[in-house]
Amino acid sequence: PGVGKGTQAKILSKMLNVRHLSTGEILRDEIKKNTKIGKIAKSFIDYGNLVPDDLILNIISEEISAQISNKGYLLDGFPRTIPQATGFDNLLNKINHNLNAAINLTANEDELIKRILERGKFSGRSDESVNIVRKRQKIYWAQTAPLIKYYKGKNILKNIDGIGKVEEITKNILEIIC
Repeated sequence: PGVGKGTQAKILSKMLNVRHLSTGEILRDEIKKNTKIGKIAKSFIDYGNLVPDDLILNIISEEISAQISNKGYLLDGFPRTIPQATGFDNLLNKINHNLNAAINLTANEDELIKRILERGKFSGRSDESVNIVRKRQKIYWAQTAPLIKYYKGKNILKNIDGIGKVEEITKNILEIIC
């Protein structure tokens, strides 16, 4: 959390002309609409917890089953757990799609906390208080960090330093994936 994945995903999706799918944005939109999914998601997000894997997989399945251009899509904030990754692999096999790269943006944990707290002053997000940010970091290391090894084993992991100017980080990502 806070490494800049949403910022980079928005920039890259426009540059590469691919669809940007952000699970965070989808869930926040559902929360604003006060839908059933939104209510469930809010009950987890407000406390800094991850939304259950099955709910996230259903959302992603619906999104990528919808009209997707042949150029592909860029996933932002997904997968966040090994069960999400394996469920996604199964979905990709069913629809005959391939995952070309998994980008791992890295940064110092203190810098990330600082970024999130600064963003929280303006975002109005419910998950950006000090205690929730620290909890999200712990959850990241316990549940999301194992994906680094998972995608490294598939030989598609691309590590990128997430500290620096936005433009430089974008350039570094493009050099590795294009």
